Amino acid sequence: MTKIVRTDCELECPIIDAALRETGADLVLLPDGTSEDDLTQTVRDADLLLMCYTPITARVIGEARSLKGIVKYGVGIDAIDIEAAKARRIPVVNIPEYAERTVAEGAFALMIALARKLMPIDRAMRSQGWLWPTDAWRGSDICGKTVGLVGTGRIGRAMARMAGAGFGARIIGYDPHVPDEVIHEAGIEPFADLAAMMARSDFVSVHCVLNSETRHLVGRAEIAAMKPSAFLINVSRGALVDEAALLDALQQRRIAGAGLDVYSREPLARTGHPLSPLFDMDNVIALPHLTFFTHEAMERLERETLERCFEILEGRDVLVKSHDPRLRGQTHGVVFGSEPDQRGSKG
Repeated sequence: MTKIVRTDCELECPIIDAALRETGADLVLLPDGTSEDDLTQTVRDADLLLMCYTPITARVIGEARSLKGIVKYGVGIDAIDIEAAKARRIPVVNIPEYAERTVAEGAFALMIALARKLMPIDRAMRSQGWLWPTDAWRGSDICGKTVGLVGTGRIGRAMARMAGAGFGARIIGYDPHVPDEVIHEAGIEPFADLAAMMARSDFVSVHCVLNSETRHLVGRAEIAAMKPSAFLINVSRGALVDEAALLDALQQRRIAGAGLDVYSREPLARTGHPLSPLFDMDNVIALPHLTFFTHEAMERLERETLERCFEILEGRDVLVKSHDPRLRGQTHGVVFGSEPDQRGSKG
């Protein structure tokens, strides 16, 4: 009998689960926090592994003697040891396009909420019943402000359209992997220096992939360059930002605030977590990694995940749509979609 393992079962995927069970396969669902020992034991005789957040280490891959493929039902692949999979000739694939505009909308929602102080106003209304237009509740327009994008890939460009053409903001961006002329075509003014871009921005929105090059890309120096009135938004990956430096800047009120959907260590927790102080800050909106989570995006995710699963289970080459060089470097069991054209190298 075919055995399929899906990790992170807290993320409900009823379409995926039902379709895989209909094949007669033994579908094993594992929760978040499954130990490497337990995961290794469970995957040892599996034919297919679906993962979202759980680390898939070299040990897990090395002991999975029957594994035919790994499907990330999502975008980021930083939790998978790609080199270990390549060494075993096990194809790895993700679902890179299902939530581009969805995540951009989530980032934009955070930007509006921060600019207009929606969260503290709501909390005060609930406790006081009514508020008068005093300085404490004075918000900011987005029109006429400068939005700085860290990464100008598909999600970053969607954010640029919403904030620029939609709301009349000036859009600037940093992305060393995209030519300046391509960035210009998207209505974004390119910057060669990240700190200089952040110093000009009223809102900084992060839209990069996480890899060894981009870890802590937004570091202490970059955060220090921000205006005291500026906000930072991150809906990509927590480790793109030096979170200790960000926490310090927020606590010291050296920046106006932050809207965060992602964290280096997930889940976030009220106690015992390096970022637990975020819960007590009125200048922070902390979301639980849910900007991707809409009816429409999840339908696209489940449908495309099943397409990739059946390609693997039926012995066909699996379609890699991502332009990430870590996935494009695979040579076994894969077929690639259109070649990257520098317009989608990030996010």
